[in-house]
Amino acid sequence: MTRRSCCIYVTGIVSAHLLILGIALVVAQVFQTMIHERLKQEITLTEKSQVFESWKNPPPPVYMEYYFFNVTNPWEFLQGKKASVKQIGPYTYREYRPRENVTFLENGTKLYALNPKSFVFVPEKSAGNPEVDMVTTINIPFVAVMDELNSYSFFLRSMVSIYMSSLGVDVFMNRTVHEILWGFKDPLLSKIHSMKPDVDEYFGLMWKKNGTHEGEFVFHTGEQNYLDYGKIDTWNGLREMSWWSSNQSNMINGTDGAVFHPLINRNELLYIFAADLCRSIHLAYVEDVEVKGIQAFRFAPPEDVLMSPKDNPANAGFCVPAGDCLGTGVLKVSVCREGAPIVVSFPHFYQADPKYINAVEGMNPNKDEHETYLDLQPTTGVPIRACKRAQLNVIVKRIPGFPKTRHINETIFPIMFVNETATIDDGSAAQMKTLLLIVTLVSNFPVFIVGMGIILLLVLVVLFCRNRQKKNEVKRIDFNEAFPSFATGKDDAAYTQVSSKPDDSSETPSGQMMRNGSYIALSPVDAQKC
Repeated sequence: MTRRSCCIYVTGIVSAHLLILGIALVVAQVFQTMIHERLKQEITLTEKSQVFESWKNPPPPVYMEYYFFNVTNPWEFLQGKKASVKQIGPYTYREYRPRENVTFLENGTKLYALNPKSFVFVPEKSAGNPEVDMVTTINIPFVAVMDELNSYSFFLRSMVSIYMSSLGVDVFMNRTVHEILWGFKDPLLSKIHSMKPDVDEYFGLMWKKNGTHEGEFVFHTGEQNYLDYGKIDTWNGLREMSWWSSNQSNMINGTDGAVFHPLINRNELLYIFAADLCRSIHLAYVEDVEVKGIQAFRFAPPEDVLMSPKDNPANAGFCVPAGDCLGTGVLKVSVCREGAPIVVSFPHFYQADPKYINAVEGMNPNKDEHETYLDLQPTTGVPIRACKRAQLNVIVKRIPGFPKTRHINETIFPIMFVNETATIDDGSAAQMKTLLLIVTLVSNFPVFIVGMGIILLLVLVVLFCRNRQKKNEVKRIDFNEAFPSFATGKDDAAYTQVSSKPDDSSETPSGQMMRNGSYIALSPVDAQKC
């Protein structure tokens, strides 16, 4: 066997083995399964895991952008006309949210933690100075008192109304952004505090929320089941709430939005428990996006999250008392927060019933600016970019005994909305891309084997063809050596003309013997060139 033949046989054998092995690995998904199992083991909230430290101290900066609705026609609204507002802001604060008092429970399968939040003003990302800029908006303490007295007698309400007028308290207030956000000493609440000390005399939308936490959380670490990674086990010792009117609505589902399980697919629903909304919400897949060169899945709350129970009966449990429901796009949360009749929605009543949008002049909802969404890297479940947007509203309506409200048309009045954003930092993005590259290479290693097998198969075909061509050339050379006249097309002898002379025994002049009949004489001649 020649060296060329050996090379062909070896190439064929190696190619066949690579193709068989590679196709078998692709079909069995051995490497992909191995990578997935490794991810399930590594992405857990344990001290040895790589994600634990970033969970305790999230590296991406979180920014809170506050926008306020400044009322431009308060007097006209009190006379029964439509309110007109103008959006001002943003007033941006950097949010810090480290995990504290982290304690492992039940052999490391659960984790206790507090999540205090602190805020620092960022002037370069803000549209103005919150300590200088003034805002005219609904006087929420005034509305809270009216709502509290709604079940009392008309006489008592009238007396309280006269007393509030003597204090100079009105339906609207004019305060700085800083006061409305972080608190001020309210004259009405101060009087109530003197009679009822448990009522705070200060009011602010973020009063006592700078440096405090939203409750005590116990999380699943994901060590037993990767699908439970980061899910909330209890909140303030509760596995379910009690203020909504159905068991389903009272459930505490999902994570706190900071982490999600790995290997996310497009068909699943992701759940988040929002303590500020007093409920869990679900997110559905929207589209594929790219953030800093990282492929991600975008999830967002679908329209049915805040849909009216008429269109989505599952939301009937959020009507308190049962049957007392608002329309699509709004949720009354005063059942879990004492005070005014607070209603939450998406900014500018995005995805809400048009009646709420048309009730206030200045509402311009659009998806790009007002949608809440979460961009997740599906392999690791890590949030790459998050944008949580929520609007705070208050129900303003006529209350008998308060003459200042006698012409008011009941309105869900917008106060402000917040845009909470976070995007993965460059360092974490670089680490993520490196990790994903390794995962991709290892997962696709069987495809590489198949590719090598195909390349060697092509080489085999080329070698085989060249070897056959070489054999044909050898055969042609051997034939030419055996029959050179056929190879060159030239003769060393020429034929003479056939003679018609009679047969006799005399010799020819050239010395040939004459025979009976015609004869053919061969005589050597020089080869002629063609």
